[in-house]
Amino acid sequence: MSKYILGISAYYHDSAACLLKDGEIIAAAQEERFTRIKHDHNFPKYAVEFCLSYSGIKAEQLEAVAFYDKPILKFNRLLETYLSYPGKGIKSFIMAMPLWLREKIWMQDSIAKELNYEGKILFPEHHESHAASAFFPSPYERAAFLTIDGVGEWATSSFGIGKGNKVELLSELHYPHSLGLLYSALTYFTGFKVNSGEYKVMGLAPYGEPKYVQTIYDNLIDLKDDGSFRMNMDYFNYNTGLTMTNTKIDSLFDGPARKPESLLTQREMDIARSLQDVTEEIMIRMAHHVKKVTQEKYLCLAGGVALNCVANGKLLRENIFEDIWIQPAAGDAGGALGAALAVYHHYLNQPMIKKSGRDLQKGSYFGTEYSDEEIKEFLKIYKIPAHKVTEDELVTQIANLLEDGKIIGWFEGRMEFGPRALGSRSIIGDARSPEMQKKMNLKIKYRESFRPFAPTVLAEKVSDWFELDRESPYMLIVADVKKEKQRLMTKDEELLWGIEKLNIVRSQIPAVTHVDYSARVQTVHKNDNPLYHKLITKFYEKTGCPVIVNTSFNVRGEPIVESPLDAYKCFMRTEIDVLTLGNYILYKEEQPEFHDSIDWKQKYELD
Repeated sequence: MSKYILGISAYYHDSAACLLKDGEIIAAAQEERFTRIKHDHNFPKYAVEFCLSYSGIKAEQLEAVAFYDKPILKFNRLLETYLSYPGKGIKSFIMAMPLWLREKIWMQDSIAKELNYEGKILFPEHHESHAASAFFPSPYERAAFLTIDGVGEWATSSFGIGKGNKVELLSELHYPHSLGLLYSALTYFTGFKVNSGEYKVMGLAPYGEPKYVQTIYDNLIDLKDDGSFRMNMDYFNYNTGLTMTNTKIDSLFDGPARKPESLLTQREMDIARSLQDVTEEIMIRMAHHVKKVTQEKYLCLAGGVALNCVANGKLLRENIFEDIWIQPAAGDAGGALGAALAVYHHYLNQPMIKKSGRDLQKGSYFGTEYSDEEIKEFLKIYKIPAHKVTEDELVTQIANLLEDGKIIGWFEGRMEFGPRALGSRSIIGDARSPEMQKKMNLKIKYRESFRPFAPTVLAEKVSDWFELDRESPYMLIVADVKKEKQRLMTKDEELLWGIEKLNIVRSQIPAVTHVDYSARVQTVHKNDNPLYHKLITKFYEKTGCPVIVNTSFNVRGEPIVESPLDAYKCFMRTEIDVLTLGNYILYKEEQPEFHDSIDWKQKYELD
C-alpha cells in the first residue's frame, strides 16, 4: 500500500499543508489562499482538506502527520529568554503565555483533534524541516545545504550535507543572533511590515547608497570570516518587547523609525541598500565556509532569507559552488513540505526518489485546479459574460492582446506553492512597454511605485536576454539584462538620485528592468507549464521578444487568488483589461456593473 505523509506548518505565519505519496509531492498549499487572510498563521484547516481531497484519501489512511518544528523546544527558548531579562518584557510575556499554555504546547492533541486522527504525529526540528525541503526535492544526489531564517526552536541558521535519504546538520547559529531577524528589524525601522515587507526593502535597495554599511558592522553585528556573527542586542527589542528595535538605534540612522505609509526618503533607501549589502556579504561568507567544510559541488538553500533573490544571484555569480538550488517555498510554508520529507526519509527510512537531472518540485504547481465545467458553472451562477475558446485560440488571442498593451489576469492550471506566482495565478503584460511597470503598480496592484516586476522568459531563450546561463524556474535569482539589450543613460539621467531614477527606460524590456539593470528572472520550461510556455512562444513569434511581465494575481495586502471567484473579484476591482479562466476569456467592457457590497462567497455557496 502507498504511504501518505501529511506535513503541516502553523501558528507563526504562512501556515500550510503538504501531502506526499510514497515520497512524491502530490499536493501543497498555503492556508491564506483559502481564508483570504494574508500570511494566515492559524491551523491550515482548508489546506489540509484540499490535500486530502485532491488525493482522494481520509486522515485515517495517513502513515503519519509531520509538524514542522518542536513546540516544546520553542516554548523552552521563550521561557529562557524571558528569564534572562528579569523585569523586562512582562507585557510581551503576558500576551504570549496564555496562547502557549492553552494551545501551542499541546500541539499533538490539537493536531489529532483538528484532523480527527489517531495515528502517528511526529515533530522534526525546524531547521531539519528546512534542510529536508531544500535537499530532497533538489536535482542533486548529494549536496551541501544552508538554511537561514528568523528563528526555529533555537537555531537561526544551519548547514550540513544531504546524501541519499538523509540530511545531516553539522553546525548551527543560535537565537538571538539571526540574519533573518536583523533584516526584519530594519524592515520594521524603515516603516514596512515584518514578515511581508522584506521584499519591499530588497526592491528599494537599488535606489540607495551603502551609506550605513560600516555603521551596521560597527554597532549592530560582529561578523566573522566564516559567516558566523553576534548581534548587539542593546539596539534590538525583539527578545522581550513588542517591537523589533528600540529608540537607541535612532542615533545610528539619523533619526527615528519611519512611520508606516509615510513618505519614503533617501535615508530609507540608503538603509535598505546598506542592509542588502551586509546580507549578501554574510551569505557569501557562510557559503565559503560551507564549501570549505563539506567540499560538496552543489548547494541547496531554504529558510526565509533564501527568498532574497538578489543575494541568491550574487551567490551564484561568486561560483563558490557549481550550482545552487533554492526551495521555492523557502519560508515557513515550505516547512510543511520539509517536515513530511524528513519523516518519510528519516523516520520511515524510505529511499530517495530517483533523480534525473531536473528537480522534483515540478514547477511548484501543487495547488488547486478548476475544470472548465466548474468554471462554466461559476459563470452561469453569476451570469458573467465569457467566451469559450480552444487552447490554440486562447494563446493566440491573449498574445495579440499583450501586444496591444492589455493587462491580463491569467488563471490557468494548478495554483503555485510558495510566495511567487509562476504562471498559474499571474497578472501578465508586455515587458517592452515603458508604461507597464507604473500602470501595474498604481492601477492594478495599488502598491508602492518603486517596486519592480519580474520577467517570465522562455527557458531556451534566457541567455539571449539575461546574464544567466541556467534555468531559474522559481523567480529566485536576480540577473542583469544583457548588455546588448540595455539602453545607455544620458549624462543628465546619470545624475538622477533616489526615486528620480524610476521612470527612465533602461532596456528593450523596461517594464522588468530595475534601476540597476537587474531583473528577478523566471524561466518557464515546456515540461513544467506547457500552456504558459505556449503563450509566451506565441508572443515571441509575433514580437520577437520571448519575455513578458509576470506578477502575482492579487492586490496589495491580499493573498494570491485561489478560485475563479477570487480572480473575478480582483479583475473587477482593478484596471485589469482581460481575464482568462481556463478556456474562457472575459473582457472588462462586457461585464455587468460590479457591486463589491454583495457577499459573493455566501451567494456562491448558497447557489
